[in-house]
Amino acid sequence: MPLRYWLGFLIFLTCALLVDLLATRRRPEMTTREAGAWSALWVTLGLGFSGFVGWHSGGAAAAEYVAAYLIELSLSVDNLFVFAILFSYFDVPERYRRGVLFWGIFGAIITRLAFILVGAALLHAFHPTIYVFGAFLLFTSWKMLRAHGSRVEPERNPVLRFLRSVLPITDSYRGAAFVVREGGRWIATPLLVVLVLVETTDIVFAVDSVPAVFAVTRDRFIAFSSNALAVLGLRALYFLVMGAMGRLRFLDRGLAIVLGFVGIKMLISDLYEIPIWVSLGAVIGILAIAVVASLLVRPDLVLEGDAAPEAAESTSDADGTAAASRHGSEVKDGTATSGERARDTARTPRS
Repeated sequence: MPLRYWLGFLIFLTCALLVDLLATRRRPEMTTREAGAWSALWVTLGLGFSGFVGWHSGGAAAAEYVAAYLIELSLSVDNLFVFAILFSYFDVPERYRRGVLFWGIFGAIITRLAFILVGAALLHAFHPTIYVFGAFLLFTSWKMLRAHGSRVEPERNPVLRFLRSVLPITDSYRGAAFVVREGGRWIATPLLVVLVLVETTDIVFAVDSVPAVFAVTRDRFIAFSSNALAVLGLRALYFLVMGAMGRLRFLDRGLAIVLGFVGIKMLISDLYEIPIWVSLGAVIGILAIAVVASLLVRPDLVLEGDAAPEAAESTSDADGTAAASRHGSEVKDGTATSGERARDTARTPRS
C-alpha cells in the first residue's frame, strides 16, 4: 500500500479510538444493550473495511483481510477470559475497567504494529522464517488443546511478583488514577498493576496472533489493519460477552484447530499454496462449529475438567475502596487472599 493509505488509516484509527473514548465518557458503566450496539458498530466497521481492500487490491486481498480479521477477533474474544480473571482477582470496580481496557487496546495496537513490521521484515530477509512461524503455530495449537480446562493463577505471574517488589503501591484504588502523588512522592495504584498485567498478557497473545495472520497474508497493511480493527472494539465486546463467557466452552478448541490449520498452511506453502478462499472457508467453518457446539451441547454433557469458567463478578462496594484495599495489601505483601472463585473456575486460553 502507498504511504498515503498508511497515513490515512492511522488517522482513521486515531479518530475511531477518540470516538470510543469520548462517546461513552460520561457513562463509565456500559449496559449490555449499549455494549451490543457498539460491538455491532465496530464489527461492521471491521468487516466493511474489506470493501476498501477489495477495491484497491482485488477480491483475493479482501478474502485475506477477512480471514485475518476473523482469526484476530476470535483470539481477542478468547483473551477476554484472562482479562476477566485479572479484573476479578483485583476486584476492579466495573466503572474503572473501561479505562484499563481502553489503554490496553491502545497498547495492543502499538504492539501489533511493531510485531507485524518486524515479522514482515524477517519473512522478507530470511525465507525459512516461515517454517519457524508455522512450527510455532502448531506448537501453540497443541498447547491450547492440552491446556483446555487448566486454571489461571494471577498470583504466580512473574510480572506481578516483580511489580510488588519494586513499586510502592497504595492500599486502595484512587478513583480511575493509575498513579497518585502522596507524601511528596509518586505512588502506583492497584489499577496500574492491572494495566501492566493486561498489557504484558496481550504481548504474549500477540506472539500467537501475528504469525497466524502471516499464514493467510504477507501484506503488511492487510495484516496490521485487520489486527487493529479486530482489537478496536474489544472494550465494548468485553461487556457484551461477559454473560456468555461460561457458554463459549469450545471456543479455545476451535481456535486451536484454526492455529493448527494455518500452521500447516505455512509449513507446506513452498510445496502447495492453499487458496485463500479455502483458508477463509476453513476459518469460518471451524469457528462456527465451535460456537454452535458451545451453545447446543448441554453443560452436563461436558466432562468436568472441560467445563469453561463462569466470569466472576466484581464484589467491590460502591466506591471501590474497600475491595481495592484488600488487593492493595496483596500487592504489597505478596499474599493472595481473595478472588478464589475466579481462580478456581478459570481455564487458560493460551500460555
